[in-house]
Amino acid sequence: MSTTNDAVIVGAGPIGIELAALFTRAGISFVHLEAGPIGATITRWPRNTRFFSSPEWIAIAGIPIQTDGQEMVTGERYLAYLRQVVEIFDLPVRTYEEVTDIRGARGDFTVQTCDLAGRDHRYHAAAVVLATGDMNRPRFIGVPGEDLPHVTHLWQDPHLYFQRELLIVGGHNSAVEAAIRCWRAGAKVSMSYRGEALSEKKLISRLFLEIDLLIRNGQVRFYPGSVPMEIRPGVTVLGPARELPAAGVTDPGAPDTGGSGLPQPAGRFPVAADFVYLATGFEMDQRLYSALGVRVEGEERKPVHDPATMETNVPGVYVAGTAVGGNQRGYKVFITTSHDHCLRIARAFAPVAAIPDSWVGNHPSRDYPLSSRDVE
Repeated sequence: MSTTNDAVIVGAGPIGIELAALFTRAGISFVHLEAGPIGATITRWPRNTRFFSSPEWIAIAGIPIQTDGQEMVTGERYLAYLRQVVEIFDLPVRTYEEVTDIRGARGDFTVQTCDLAGRDHRYHAAAVVLATGDMNRPRFIGVPGEDLPHVTHLWQDPHLYFQRELLIVGGHNSAVEAAIRCWRAGAKVSMSYRGEALSEKKLISRLFLEIDLLIRNGQVRFYPGSVPMEIRPGVTVLGPARELPAAGVTDPGAPDTGGSGLPQPAGRFPVAADFVYLATGFEMDQRLYSALGVRVEGEERKPVHDPATMETNVPGVYVAGTAVGGNQRGYKVFITTSHDHCLRIARAFAPVAAIPDSWVGNHPSRDYPLSSRDVE
């Protein structure tokens, strides 16, 4: 393809789709590329998992999300919503076409891809927008046995663990939700968490109330201040956490009760585990960023960019969506906080007056400003 477009968008998650809708309405020419299906990360979620954010916060392109009971949206419902947005705006998303190389400079980029049939394609554009997300691969913890077949970094269905011993490693919202749902499905659930206690402040309130009740009543066995040392078939060896929160740290070697009222061994000890779910987070694939020369900074390797335009240190290369946060440890960049990325990028291509705020986020009648503090 020899036509030079204004931009190539890489990634068709919610923010990539929102940006494509914005470009379409503003008359900005583009090619939209996605290595898998649209909303690929959400397709890997467990069935019937609901967003923590309310529908009006994750709605895109001015199209509201309506649900039967005005409840939080499931992953399945949101994927249907994304398909609807793509069809409403007739967006030309080239799914299952992976970007294999990007070369050039502002005004003259060449993007090479490979499709499902193994055919190569080339596209030319004046700019590139990387909306690749931040959950491309699991964050491995590097313990022996992590690669065993009964270990997963992404659980799919509580039914799989019915009447089996399940160890969940982690203590944030995803880990806690998994513990509650799998316990309700009949699993025998244990939790290992490196912190001294689950955080009421950081957890969704309903999740904290439920898991706190289950732990206090011995329904879920809880091992605070612990981390996996070795994973074996049928058993995982836990030991004192190497790092604990600075505030209020107790001696990690001191016996604790695991929420059951019974002392647990100090030092290393085995925990029955037919299955292990490592809820240790994910990392973004930064190969394209590295190939383009995009600088990253800090432990989380956040792409360096101008917050006014979302342009990186490489002229003509922009970043949008959760990829802005790099390998986030404490999540602050969500769909919710990324709508403005689309506005800033589009306004770098077109007059500001031609891009109204109502073209992103929820329907204007129910849209309202949010700060990062509102969603932390």
